[in-house]
Amino acid sequence: MTHAVRNDADSGTREALAQTKEASYAFRALEASVRNRALEALARRIEADRADWLAANRQDRDAAEGRLRPSLLARLKLDESKIRHIVQGVRDIAALPDPIGRVLERTRLDDGLILEKVTVPLGVIAMVFESRPDVLPQILSLALKSGNAVVLKGGRETLASNHAFMRIVEKVEDEVGELPAGWARLIDTREDFHELLRYPEYIDLVIPRGSNALVREISESTQIPVLGHTEGVCHVYVDGAADVGRAIKVAVDAKVQYPAVCNAAETLLVDDAIAARFLPEFETAAGARGIEIRGCPRTRAILPGAEPASEEDWRAEYLDLRLSVRVVDGVDAAIDHVNRYGSHHTDTIVTEDAGARESFVSRVDSATVIANASTRFSDGFRFGLGAEVGISTLRTHARGPVGLEGLTIYKYVLRGAGQVVADYVGENARPFVHEKL
Repeated sequence: MTHAVRNDADSGTREALAQTKEASYAFRALEASVRNRALEALARRIEADRADWLAANRQDRDAAEGRLRPSLLARLKLDESKIRHIVQGVRDIAALPDPIGRVLERTRLDDGLILEKVTVPLGVIAMVFESRPDVLPQILSLALKSGNAVVLKGGRETLASNHAFMRIVEKVEDEVGELPAGWARLIDTREDFHELLRYPEYIDLVIPRGSNALVREISESTQIPVLGHTEGVCHVYVDGAADVGRAIKVAVDAKVQYPAVCNAAETLLVDDAIAARFLPEFETAAGARGIEIRGCPRTRAILPGAEPASEEDWRAEYLDLRLSVRVVDGVDAAIDHVNRYGSHHTDTIVTEDAGARESFVSRVDSATVIANASTRFSDGFRFGLGAEVGISTLRTHARGPVGLEGLTIYKYVLRGAGQVVADYVGENARPFVHEKL
C-alpha cells in the first residue's frame, strides 16, 4: 500500500524528495492503461467520498469567513456542481490520447540508422497554488495522465480540503496497486516548500500558480526551472468597426462571468471613433452587473460618473468587479497600450474589420490573443486540453494554458545496426541521408 500524504518533516526533505524522484522513474514506465485506470478510479472515488470532501471544505470556509474578500471566498467554495464538473474533468483527461511515447519526428540518417524524437514526462513537478480546492484534482489528474510525479503545496485556506482530497487519492492507490510509492506528496508550510527549492537534483520543474510576487519570489529562490505567469492584466479592445451589442456582451462577460480569476478582463479599451456611442450603453449594462468603472479623462468626459483612473490602474489586476476604461485612437494605440501595460496573458479585440482584427492578433504579444470572444475562453478545459496546471506567460517549452503537452518534453532515440562514427568522417566518409520519414 502506498500513501499520498506524508509528514516530510519526519523523514527529512531530502529523503522524501529522493523517493519521489525514484517514483518518477517507475511512473514513466507505467502503461497508459494503468494510468487511465487510476483516473477512472479517482473519478469514482471523488463521487463516493464527496460528502467528506465537502465537509472539510466547509471547515476551511468557516475559518476564512471575515478574513477573505467575497471574490476569494467564492474561489474557496466547493459544492455539488463543482464536484460534478471536477469528476467530468478527470474523466475527460482519461479519455485524451496518451501524451507519452508519441513520435514527433522520425529521420533516416542512413540505412539501418533511424532517429526518433519521442515525448516523455518531465519527471518531478513541484507546484504551489492558490486557495482553490478544485486545482488539486486538476493537477493530480494531469500528472497521472502524463506520468509525472508531483510535490504539492496548497494555500493555508484550503488545508482541510486538500488533506481530504489526498485521502481520496490514497484510496485510489490502494485500489489500483501499481502506482509507485511517493509519486504524489502534499506539504503544508511555506518553509517546507522553500526547502525543496534547494534540490534541483530531485525537482525538474516548479510551477507557481498565484500572484506575480509569488512567481518572482520563487524564481529568485531556486536554480530549478520555473514555469508561471504574472498577473492576469487582460484587455478587451472595442474597435471603431465593432458591433456595439456584441462588444457589450463580450466585455461584460469578460469582466463578470468570474471576476476573481486571471483570465477576467481588467481594462477596457475603446476606439475614439465609437466611444460616444458605445460607452453610455456599456455603462448601463455594467451598472446592472455591479461593475465599478475607473476612466481616463476622455472616458469621464462621456461618463461623468466614472471614477478617475490613475497610472497604476492600467497595470492593476483587480480580481473584482472593477474595470479601468481608456479611450484610444484606433487599433495601433490599443496594441501599444496592451503590449506596454498588459501582463501578456490574454487579450481580445471586438471588430467587424478583418484588417484591424488580424493586426491585433498578429501584433499583440500575449500567450493567448482572441478576436470577437471573451477573454474567459483562455482556459485549458475550454481549449480541449482536459484541464490545466496554470497559464504560462513565459517563453519556455509551454505557453498559454498548460495541459498535458506542457507537462511533457522529448528525448531522441537512435536505433542502429552497429554503425560507428569513424565511417562518417575523413576523406572517404560515408554520407548521411537525413531523410524525413
